[in-house]
Amino acid sequence: MTENREDEILGKAYDSNLMKRLLSYVKPYARYVVFAILLNIVVAALGPVRPYLTKIAIDDYIVESNFNGLLLIGLLLVASLIFQAVIQYFLTYYTQLMGQKIIYDLRTKLFNHIQKLALRFFDRTPIGRTVTRVTNDIESLNELFSSGIVMVFSDIFIILWILVFMFFMSWELSLVALSVLPVLVYATFLFRRKVRDAYRDVRKHLARLNSYMQEHIGGMNVVQIFTKENEELQKFSKINTDHKQANINSIFYYAVFYPFVEILSSAAVALIIWYGGGNVIQGTLTIGVLFAFIQYTEMFFRPVRDLSEKYNIMQTAMASSERIFKLFDDNTMIQNPEHPERLNKVKGKIEFQNVWFAYNPEEYVLKDVSFKINPGETVAIVGHTGAGKTSIINILTRFYDIQKGSILFDGLNIAALDKRELRKHISIVLQDVYLFAGTIKTNISLNSPDISEERIVEAARTVGAYDFISKLSDGFDSEVKEKGATLSVGQKQLISFARALAYDPKILILDEATSSVDTETEKLIQQAILKLLKGRTSIVIAHRLSTIQNSDKIIVMHKGEIKEMGTHRELLAKRDIYFKLYQLQYKDQEITKTA
Repeated sequence: MTENREDEILGKAYDSNLMKRLLSYVKPYARYVVFAILLNIVVAALGPVRPYLTKIAIDDYIVESNFNGLLLIGLLLVASLIFQAVIQYFLTYYTQLMGQKIIYDLRTKLFNHIQKLALRFFDRTPIGRTVTRVTNDIESLNELFSSGIVMVFSDIFIILWILVFMFFMSWELSLVALSVLPVLVYATFLFRRKVRDAYRDVRKHLARLNSYMQEHIGGMNVVQIFTKENEELQKFSKINTDHKQANINSIFYYAVFYPFVEILSSAAVALIIWYGGGNVIQGTLTIGVLFAFIQYTEMFFRPVRDLSEKYNIMQTAMASSERIFKLFDDNTMIQNPEHPERLNKVKGKIEFQNVWFAYNPEEYVLKDVSFKINPGETVAIVGHTGAGKTSIINILTRFYDIQKGSILFDGLNIAALDKRELRKHISIVLQDVYLFAGTIKTNISLNSPDISEERIVEAARTVGAYDFISKLSDGFDSEVKEKGATLSVGQKQLISFARALAYDPKILILDEATSSVDTETEKLIQQAILKLLKGRTSIVIAHRLSTIQNSDKIIVMHKGEIKEMGTHRELLAKRDIYFKLYQLQYKDQEITKTA
């Protein structure tokens, strides 16, 4: 619901602070703006020139039966059209080019900012909303930059040029033509207010539609297994109907406003014919001026309609920019020290000293945790779900910062290190493996220029992934779908092991790395783990206690505290928490075998 409410926010139709921030992205392309404005001035003048040439053609040549002069005017009209088309081409090209460059810069900067945000941000923010900011909201600004800001000048210049020509020819007739202007201004003001309300309604229903789609496509297996397709379709149809009706309501105001502008335009023309025609009859006005004024009046109302359209572009852009800059202003980040300490020859020693950590204030998931892991040691962490095992990994890698205590890496406090430098020496293999769309090769190397193809192949051989990869049609160049949809759980896990090994870390973390694979694959992985752990400091989080019996040290966590620490034999001898866990798991295994 929070996401929906945020998507309904429109803010002001024009916000000077937001516009100032938006224009900062235009600044590098100021020459494009200047060039476009100059072209706009020229294009805006060429349109009003034609009625004036028509006036000359009628008064000076048609009335006087001057065919040569009429031919000249005809050629000038054609030339002005061709010249306007050429100028319009360059104007459109450069405004669109400028818009695309600005959007590229803005989208790149936003994506870069998102990558720097801490995991705490992603814990509280739906993925769909973040994706919408980088895609839909940024795209909404494209129209503002490419045809909004600059093209507003075009409409204004056209109106100004029309007024210049009209008052130059006859100020009395100009005032008659503009007599409908107060009605037009009021109608435009009313239209803007009504459209704004309608647009808010559209955004509200669109947010509901997007939210429903995202939730139900993500949970499609649940919908299908419980045969709820018809019920969900009815709910979707209701939301979709509301969205359709909101759009129809917004279209209604356009359907009323545009014909009303046409009526006012026709009324202005009628007044000109009535007043100007009378002057023509009396001989105080020429037929050419009257004809030109009719053309100018029709031309005048076109940019007025366009300006109301630009208002909608501005409104959409303000709403989108408000959400974009709110994301830019989010500083949920793990801050690097101003002058980080250097890691020279990394050994891989880890020490937790009285560490307290909470995801939410005062709700500690780790309480006064202290332990030491020497270089090359393999330490296992066990405990019930929610004991704090994964939290230890999260704070060691500085995905989150601790509230109290200190964590030392080779004797240096990790808070004093550059987080990227720290993470370069750590590889993690998670239970839920994430693979990117690409190839097996790129999923192992993650496109690192430092990892050669030979190293990729060697890593795959070491962890036992080479056999299944080589049997694929394109081997290491075989395509991997999003999230590795074409691979089995075990194959994805082996690729993640190969990835960890290819980066040759000093510290290797295995977080429930074998819990999702079958027994045969687990045996294969266990063999690979022995090779992976050699010469590295390793932390293994596991539910299957049989996989950690040879660890140098086992840490038993319970409700965020270390309750026991020792070798497998030592902990069994204590006959406490670890012994109970082992007995419970051994009993479960016996039941499984019997079944």
